[in-house]
Amino acid sequence: MDRLGIEFITALGQDPVDFVHLAADLGAPHIGIALAPIVMVPEDGPRWSLRNDAALFNRTKAAISARDVTVMLGEGFLIHPQMEMANSAADMDLLANLGAQRLNVVSIDGDLSRSHDQFALFAEMAGERGMAATIEFLPGMPSGDLASATAHVIASGSTNAGVLLDSMHFFRSGGTIAQLKATDPALIGHAQLCDLPEVSPFTEYADQAKYERLAPGHGVLPLAEFYAALPDSIMIGLEIPQRSSALAGVDHHQRIGAILSTARSFTTDLSK
Repeated sequence: MDRLGIEFITALGQDPVDFVHLAADLGAPHIGIALAPIVMVPEDGPRWSLRNDAALFNRTKAAISARDVTVMLGEGFLIHPQMEMANSAADMDLLANLGAQRLNVVSIDGDLSRSHDQFALFAEMAGERGMAATIEFLPGMPSGDLASATAHVIASGSTNAGVLLDSMHFFRSGGTIAQLKATDPALIGHAQLCDLPEVSPFTEYADQAKYERLAPGHGVLPLAEFYAALPDSIMIGLEIPQRSSALAGVDHHQRIGAILSTARSFTTDLSK
């Protein structure tokens, strides 16, 4: 099974129909998607919404079907102290209609008991629609490391719940390969792969996460060990936005094609 897919922010806000066709043209059978851009490069690019544009939604769905592309991950959900997960039902319905296999959420709620309850509801709602659920951790957030994310999954008691393990966030939160190996593989639902330079060109962590990451093997993260420790059954998304390349005029096909080629070579070499 081809486990590699292209994550949503790697496309830097590209029109979703074009993104589906691009992935298919590159031979990438899996994509992540959200209902509106999370990162837009250039910032004055065309704004689109699958919530508000029924024609665009229908074209995206048709392209997914025609090109035999799988939506491995639906993004854009948040556990927030002033938000109720129950209000996310309409977004979940849209992503289920696109065939999403899994929905992902990030928690910024400092009330961990409430955060656990909201994630349990998130997993329940996803399950009712035939989808799995993951929670992604980011360093600096109230739920900012692997232990806190796995605690959400365990507390939910949901059989369709897991952790989304992003290599950037895992290592920058202090995660170790020993910790990953000691984690029950059943708790990990999805992984995202990228590499990083030794020194970030950004002062804000979020800016590097959103705009500038490296293809596997081009940075300093111990990705060979990370990849080897992942469960064999999970999908692996390439979350590698490269704003500087896009702004320099490198088109989506060339930029994402190079990322995909590098990642395939990297993972193939590790599998030998």
